Amino acid sequence: MKKILLLMLIGLVSSCATNPLTGRKSIMMVDNSQIFPQAFAQYTEVIKESKLSSNLTQTRMIQNVGAKLKAAAEKYYGSIGRADQLKDYAWEFNLIESKELNAWCMPGGKVAFYTGIIPVCKDETGIAVVMGHEIAHALAGHGAERMSQAMIAQVGGAVAGASISNDQWRDAFSRYYPAGAQIAMLSYGRNQELDADKAGLFLMAMAGYNPNEAPKFWERMNAATQGAQRPPQFLSTHPDPENRIRDINNNMAKAMEYYNASVKK
Repeated sequence: MKKILLLMLIGLVSSCATNPLTGRKSIMMVDNSQIFPQAFAQYTEVIKESKLSSNLTQTRMIQNVGAKLKAAAEKYYGSIGRADQLKDYAWEFNLIESKELNAWCMPGGKVAFYTGIIPVCKDETGIAVVMGHEIAHALAGHGAERMSQAMIAQVGGAVAGASISNDQWRDAFSRYYPAGAQIAMLSYGRNQELDADKAGLFLMAMAGYNPNEAPKFWERMNAATQGAQRPPQFLSTHPDPENRIRDINNNMAKAMEYYNASVKK
């Protein structure tokens, strides 16, 4: 029994990953080679079944912000010797016609924005707040982390995924990434949400967007959803607005360092 527990512990430790933007550690028992093909196929299906926006101005804004955040992420990961972590990303940025206040990023850099959230964003900087947060989830592998947690619970802690079948991790993918055009956000945990807030704040700052605008966006988002019977998918698992803004402000000094460095070039 002790030997089994030791092997389980070794397996979990060897599957530990660290978010290079925040330092947060997590268990990863699913790698990109497993999750990316599923994510890309799912994204293609969603785009095929959705109506893309015909508003060229808004579409260009989404693509412009996406290009800047992509470049910032690649530059940062390259600077810390982790460029290989992004080599299989197939970035894509689409604007979907929908009244929903929503946006999401699939593993591998597949981003979808809904037109309903554009007025709350107001401009490119507001879009960068949202997109930075969503891309941060993907970069940190929060989806893979949630699937790993589910699989560990299902099989009782298989050593480094050795006892986890393809069917089991595909079931976990389907659970956290619902099929079809009604896909919403992953049901992330609160710690993952706060991690994405912090990483997204840094990422938008690296891309040249003023991070001081982030609390203002969340204030507008909170105001836009006041009186709703239930929060929109974009907020369903997110922290309390006041706590979120407080934590964002606590990370603002570091974010401003990244921002000042980006605008001096």
